[in-house]
Amino acid sequence: MVIVQEPDTLVVGATGFIGRWLTAELLTRGRTVAATVRGGPTRETELRTWLRDHDVNDQALTVVPADVGLSREDPLDSVRDVFNAAGAYRFGMSRGEAERANVHGALNVLRWAGARPHLRRLVHVSGYRVAETLSYPADADRLTELYRRYGAYEASKREGDAAVRALAAQEGIPLTVVNPATVIGHSVTGEAGQYLGLAGLVRQLWTGRLPALPGTRRTFVPVVTVDHLARFLAAVPAHDHEPYRAHWLLDDATPELPDLVALLARHLGVRAPRLLLPVALVRRLPRALTGADPETLTFLSEDRYDTSSADAVGLRHPPVADALRRWADRLVADRFGQVQPH
Repeated sequence: MVIVQEPDTLVVGATGFIGRWLTAELLTRGRTVAATVRGGPTRETELRTWLRDHDVNDQALTVVPADVGLSREDPLDSVRDVFNAAGAYRFGMSRGEAERANVHGALNVLRWAGARPHLRRLVHVSGYRVAETLSYPADADRLTELYRRYGAYEASKREGDAAVRALAAQEGIPLTVVNPATVIGHSVTGEAGQYLGLAGLVRQLWTGRLPALPGTRRTFVPVVTVDHLARFLAAVPAHDHEPYRAHWLLDDATPELPDLVALLARHLGVRAPRLLLPVALVRRLPRALTGADPETLTFLSEDRYDTSSADAVGLRHPPVADALRRWADRLVADRFGQVQPH
């Protein structure tokens, strides 16, 4: 690792969908950034190329190889703000794989941050379906039920959230947890780079493989654009002063799911499904028939979320309908990940 300038910020997971946009936002703000990168020089080159292609000067970027995780002895004592945007976002993982990435990995970042002599804040990216009801360490039977009910991805995010909050309180580490909704593409260009979850539903719509929609008329799957999320994350360390803060970041103007799908169908010139099926029924139907990944069904809820603390940061969401249309256009142009995004 060659340190060009003493970094004041560390982004963990900088090559991921959220991490690279956050890295770009921080560099644009004039921050000196260290970024963890897995996969050696090739991945570093990919990150720097992506930044330059987006008109971001990468001279203040230091790349930290992270194939074996962060060590407390890493020479980054100048770091004040640590952002953990790492983790495994994938359906069908085993519990062990999900826990290694989303629980143990998160705790490793927390411990590393706590050892920084000038730490101002750790910002941990979680998810909007996380509920602050799980204690940690959790009872083994409770965890088993959690993983059975939600699947490995969401359960590990819930367990990781509880673990990070508990250890931060115990160690006195200033912590902000940001719980973003479904992250869609850039509000202006639509650029995505992530094709799971709601993007998979758009793919079914585009290919004519969405004969019915799971949920109800009030099902709410909120979204947030990736550029708004990056701006919000970058603003948090200077805004939050309490030992612990949590923000639910989503655009409350997101249309309810049937209206969202209808909006995109009109824009794409395809037929929207008219039939709504209860989620409980979809669970019992063969996946080959419904095309629905069982793990995605837990996100289909009528729940609403308190965004007041996130709103207080003072950033406005871009118009959601326009952002959804641009995102859908980009998904189609990129063939839902089958071609290299440009």
